Amino acid sequence: MGMHVEHELHKRRSGRNIGLGLVLAAFVAIVFGLSLVKVTQGGLGPKPQASQGASN
Repeated sequence: MGMHVEHELHKRRSGRNIGLGLVLAAFVAIVFGLSLVKVTQGGLGPKPQASQGASN
């Protein structure tokens, strides 16, 4: 059997895919980090107070 030669187009695509994967991973890490900081600092806002006239 002959050796399989990878086409130049596939080499460029794999480079782009690796770059896009790294950018996507960085975006996910930033969103996760911001969410984690917001939750640990109690940044979700105060809980609404029940009004005195409400009947539950």
